[in-house]
Amino acid sequence: MKQLLQNLKNGQTSIAEVPIPALRPGMALIQTASSLVSAGTERMLVEFAEKSLLGKARSRPDLVRQLIDKARREGIISTVEAAFNRLDSPMPLGYSSAGTIVAVGEGVQGLRAGQRVACAGGGYAVHAEYAVVPRNLIAPLPESVDFDSAAFTTLGAIALHGFRLAEPQLGERVGVIGLGLLGLLAVGIARAAGCRVFGVDLDPRRVALAEQLGAAAVLRPQAEEAAAAFTQGRGLDVILICADTSSADPVELAGALARDRARLVAVGAVGLNIPRKVYYEKELSFVNSRSYGPGRYDPAYEEAGRDYPIGYVRWTEGRNLEAIVDLLGTGLLDVRPLITHRFPIAEAPAAYTLITGKAKEPFLGVLLTYPSVPPPASLLQATSPSFPLATKTSDGQAGPARLGVLGAGNFANATLFPAIRKLPEIERVAVASGSGLHAQHSASKFAFQRAAQNEEEILADPNINTVAILTRHDLHAAQVIRALQAGKHVFVEKPLALDEKQLEAIQEQLQVSGKCLLMVGFNRRFAPLAQQLQAFIQPRQEPLVAHYRVNAGYLPLTHWLHDPVQGGGRIIGEGCHFIDLLAFLVGAPPISVTAQGLPDGGRYREDNAVLTFTFPDGSLGTVSYLANGDKAFPKERVEVFAAGRVGVLNDYRTLEMVQDGKRQVVRSALRQDKGHQAEWKAFAAAIQAGGPPPIPYEHLFGVTRASFAAVEALRNGPGKAA
Repeated sequence: MKQLLQNLKNGQTSIAEVPIPALRPGMALIQTASSLVSAGTERMLVEFAEKSLLGKARSRPDLVRQLIDKARREGIISTVEAAFNRLDSPMPLGYSSAGTIVAVGEGVQGLRAGQRVACAGGGYAVHAEYAVVPRNLIAPLPESVDFDSAAFTTLGAIALHGFRLAEPQLGERVGVIGLGLLGLLAVGIARAAGCRVFGVDLDPRRVALAEQLGAAAVLRPQAEEAAAAFTQGRGLDVILICADTSSADPVELAGALARDRARLVAVGAVGLNIPRKVYYEKELSFVNSRSYGPGRYDPAYEEAGRDYPIGYVRWTEGRNLEAIVDLLGTGLLDVRPLITHRFPIAEAPAAYTLITGKAKEPFLGVLLTYPSVPPPASLLQATSPSFPLATKTSDGQAGPARLGVLGAGNFANATLFPAIRKLPEIERVAVASGSGLHAQHSASKFAFQRAAQNEEEILADPNINTVAILTRHDLHAAQVIRALQAGKHVFVEKPLALDEKQLEAIQEQLQVSGKCLLMVGFNRRFAPLAQQLQAFIQPRQEPLVAHYRVNAGYLPLTHWLHDPVQGGGRIIGEGCHFIDLLAFLVGAPPISVTAQGLPDGGRYREDNAVLTFTFPDGSLGTVSYLANGDKAFPKERVEVFAAGRVGVLNDYRTLEMVQDGKRQVVRSALRQDKGHQAEWKAFAAAIQAGGPPPIPYEHLFGVTRASFAAVEALRNGPGKAA
């Protein structure tokens, strides 16, 4: 399919052929008919991308500081590679579209294939021939609403939410400052609500259009005098600031036009230098509107589909979308006069030449249109695939590792793919991702033979004998089982599973999967400095004590890793890495664990904990996993005391070894090496030789169970680790 992309590195806006995105539970696959180009948000993104590296740095000093901190922790080369990888990743454009449902995912209610809908959401309602959109960001369309009008629904919801925040009443006088697309939609909404509307802009054409829509509108120089006449000297009851400027002039003007105790809402991106005198004297109420309503930026609402009860939250973002559709359907809101340009998707870059001012041509509503062709037969399925447990034995294929990958997110592109690209023993066959876009980008950048349409294509390909699973945590166990069923060797990025039931199912499948090898991405045990540390303490004849301190950094509670269903929490989702390194140093997984944690206090979620593990030989290991530190400080430090020896591994940059009064320091000056390339080299060698697995299965399953036990101990007291 065709999709519009923005390259943040070189500023190029282009059309790419990418795989159609995969249908997911809780979402619907939409064939797009029309999408709206945002002259605000999207123009700012394109203009940022077109800046030089110096220009980008000047506009985002906060990101520059993060890069400096990262370079201090991880080395210059690693930081430069990570920064350029971020810039090189294609950015999908668009967030407001309309089209027809092709298929609905598992758990979606109230929608059906063939239904006409409006869609919202950055990263979802993108400028592409097909899109996968969550249920709560979809509004069904009546037959009376055409696709071009419906493409305005998201932007209309933004204007509507700002209008609701001002709490206007029938007959009140509403001012709209800034008569661009957002402001003119606000004019139409306020008129539909029975309010008298006064508009202000710098452009006489937009002033004239506002008057055509029923507003009393003037140019900026006449604003104060005209507003006084419009309100009989009382001032405006409500003012919606819809301008797009870094200047604070619209906010200052709003204060001058408002009546005593008026309500002001900033809907557009404007400077917020509020003048105290007039706002104090009139006791004005000022609110900064947040996008299209309650639910925005809440993953539980937008991604998981958990709606807010209507008795407590009447107007969510989803219900605001529906309200705009209703206004369009009844004719109370007409957006057709706002449309100035239409471009076929194949010519979409010309739309961005227009909105960035390069075409020197006036514009307002800019639409992208899409060909109306029947969808491929392979898309006409009603539900997402299930993952039954196989009962037959498969024989893993020996020979070179011929790799198919599931998942092409930031970890894959920034860390894993650069590591395996340098290994000639791995043949890169295909990569699939949920969006399709990232699969195409990764396949091209890292010389895979192709981008696959979906997971089934990877698993069914007889030329692929090895599958790497780099998806989100809740998918790992099911995908491991399916890949083993298909007779593939499996590499799965941690964690292996999220609970005991999943882990037992994997063990059961592994026992019937013949010579298929299973590997988990416990890369730190393969890091060169970790290998040296293990060799240094190896001659011991007595138990050791190891302390692993992890400055993990704060993670917002809305992050998917905190979700117990999708991410499993930070101890299971990431803490298993550190438990595994302790197991590697000792030579066996732990057998018991105790845990103490700081109170979450509404800010954390079981991610400030000290975990103490005991091992079969009597060794002790602690993991201090901390989210309450500063990310500018190094992330990881391991101290090991054993048989008259002390080893200190500091963030995989230095290793200090002390014995018999002598001190040796080994340094990695320019970059961290956490073992990602070495783990794949070991895995490829095991595949070539037909085994054994690079990490003993006793460790893979024992460490995973230890992470489950650590969470249980943190909640309920001491528990067995294996």
